[in-house]
Amino acid sequence: MVISVLAALAAALCYGVGTVFQALGARRTAGAAGLDPRVLTRALRQWPFVLGTGLDLAGYACQFVALRELPIFAVEAAQSANLAVTAVLAVPVLGARLRGPEWGAVAAVCAGLALLGVSAGHEGPARTPAAFHWSLLACVALLGAAGWAAARLAEPWRSRLLGLLSGLGFGLIALATRVLTDLSFPDLLGSPTLYALVIGAALTFLLYTIALQGGAVTSVAAALVVGETVLPAGVGIAFLGDHSRPGPYGPLALTGFVFAVAGAIALSRFAEGDPDPPR
Repeated sequence: MVISVLAALAAALCYGVGTVFQALGARRTAGAAGLDPRVLTRALRQWPFVLGTGLDLAGYACQFVALRELPIFAVEAAQSANLAVTAVLAVPVLGARLRGPEWGAVAAVCAGLALLGVSAGHEGPARTPAAFHWSLLACVALLGAAGWAAARLAEPWRSRLLGLLSGLGFGLIALATRVLTDLSFPDLLGSPTLYALVIGAALTFLLYTIALQGGAVTSVAAALVVGETVLPAGVGIAFLGDHSRPGPYGPLALTGFVFAVAGAIALSRFAEGDPDPPR
């Protein structure tokens, strides 16, 4: 279980550093109206974006390991630490300023992670009915429709809503990873969860890239953290049997979750200055 906790923290580190580099690459990329997939192809010509994408892939590998043993609420709350990493790294890289309240929010995230680390129960891949797996694929379609509508809005709501939808997409990826119980090749090909995972990942990546083009990187990341923690945590508890360790650890887990997410929300007011113009 210690390995799973370390994997969750490593995932947060990879995602947090990756966010800053993806923001640099996305801002050097010409934007587009609506939900245009060509934004991704243009962004992938920028080396910071490619580096950030590589860190995201490494982060997902660590997250996959963590979800084999830890409940979703613990893993996804641990991902909120990526916002603290983003905020701190944005100071030298993006010329951001971090004031006293933001440092307090970073501390709250870290305290929340510490509480979750000692209170999370041991879990494993969850076996669920076929309807749950198909519902994940249906959620991908709903996510695409909501993303198409959000991409047509004006700033600042465009970036904020796209960041929130990106978070829901990452939460969907976590849920799909958790219920992917049979990893044998023939069963994977016939699993709707695999297609929800692959299509959902591509869609989420597109939503996130477009969000980073127009919004403050930490504001987008904060909306993302809210989306990827609250709803997936509720689904995990209600349908997948997620729980804390027995005894007094339940209140500790709840407190840790609230601290981590509240710290992330507080960091949404972090201001890193005007984005670089597209090149």
